[in-house]
Amino acid sequence: MRTRMLLAVATAATLTIAGCGQSPAPTETAGAVLAGLGAEHIKVGVAFDTGGRGDKSFNDAAGAGLDRAKKELEVEVNEASPQKDADEERVATLTKLVDGGNNPVIAVGFQYAAAVKQMASEHADTTFAIVDDDSIVADNVVSLVFAEEQGSYLVGAAAALKSRSNVIGYIGGVKFPLLEKFEAGFVAGAKRVNPKIEVKVRYLSAPPDFSGFGVPEKAEKVAADMMADKADVIYAAAGGSGAGALKAVAATSGATFVGVDTDQYESAEAEVKPVVLTSMLKRVDNAVFQEIQAFIKGDRAGGARRFDLKTEGVGYAVSNEPAIAPLQPKLELLRQQLYDGKIVAPTRP
Repeated sequence: MRTRMLLAVATAATLTIAGCGQSPAPTETAGAVLAGLGAEHIKVGVAFDTGGRGDKSFNDAAGAGLDRAKKELEVEVNEASPQKDADEERVATLTKLVDGGNNPVIAVGFQYAAAVKQMASEHADTTFAIVDDDSIVADNVVSLVFAEEQGSYLVGAAAALKSRSNVIGYIGGVKFPLLEKFEAGFVAGAKRVNPKIEVKVRYLSAPPDFSGFGVPEKAEKVAADMMADKADVIYAAAGGSGAGALKAVAATSGATFVGVDTDQYESAEAEVKPVVLTSMLKRVDNAVFQEIQAFIKGDRAGGARRFDLKTEGVGYAVSNEPAIAPLQPKLELLRQQLYDGKIVAPTRP
């Protein structure tokens, strides 16, 4: 684990401050590293969550890290996605990647936990990494987890500073602890800058129903209902469902949207961009890239890695400069206080 920590520190030192949305400077290529180690050719397998690339959110963030690794680290990459939302399909997806000679194999999303646990016990020579789950204790499983509450704290402050009605909304995909971290940080950040702000909270589903990540029409209606009840800024942490919330915001005069995971201003259609104030950046791309980099340099040990403001694991997007620039002096002060530990964002509502 000492090697992994040194790699994280070295990588973090090359990063720009959280919120800028820029990639770190190019690193030593895998070709050069492997030549020195006399190591084998690296094939990386990534198992996306249901739906694969194209969600403009979680899967796409992981895909960006994989693309960067392919370019800068000169690794071969292979991708797969489950055909349906079921554990047996996730086992089949991981099996396909392992049988294809991929090592490491990275699973994108907590719903892979049962599948990764099973596969790791059956394939001790393969290193597995899983995003958003730290429940598996095994020598060949790496947990990639994030301080979502910190990034959400910053966009909560941005939403409250932007609001003119003193009412904002949070839409979560599924009501369970991971998404409640987003809620807790968002509400705390909003109330830090405006103690009188009202935050409306709705979830699209609750376990064992995880459909909330793929029901944009439901998110559209929830967002519309919130705005009809005075909310003028909507934060959606709901995977593919967020597109529905953005659609509702774009159709409502004076409303503003806060995205999640990736910079949704960059991926939005031109006519919609102006309503995207910012996005909570969850740098799954950095986590995926750093895990591949660590593996190449010989760190194959299991354990947990947490990505926060200090490692640019989270942040807020500044692409919509005219909208976010007036808020940045306050947001940067809060970011520094979070970074220094003077503010501790809550993880529970």
